[in-house]
Amino acid sequence: MVKLRLKRCGRKNEAVYRIVAIDVRSRREGRDLRKVGFYDPIKNQTCLNIPAILYFLEKGAQPTRTVYDILRKAEFFKDKERTLS
Repeated sequence: MVKLRLKRCGRKNEAVYRIVAIDVRSRREGRDLRKVGFYDPIKNQTCLNIPAILYFLEKGAQPTRTVYDILRKAEFFKDKERTLS
């Protein structure tokens, strides 16, 4: 099973995260299938690869709660409803 989850990067006390599609059995810093976004909680910046995220969601990938919240704040699901209708 594939999940969309956060992968920690950056320095100590200056964490930034990559949003990655990764196998559930892999550890947090493990090998990912594809990088689909970026999240910086300090600067509150988000960069998303919308086509890649849509591809993995259509294939059955499940976002973690944190990634789901990030996508919701970026209004990803509103855009998805518009493109599907």
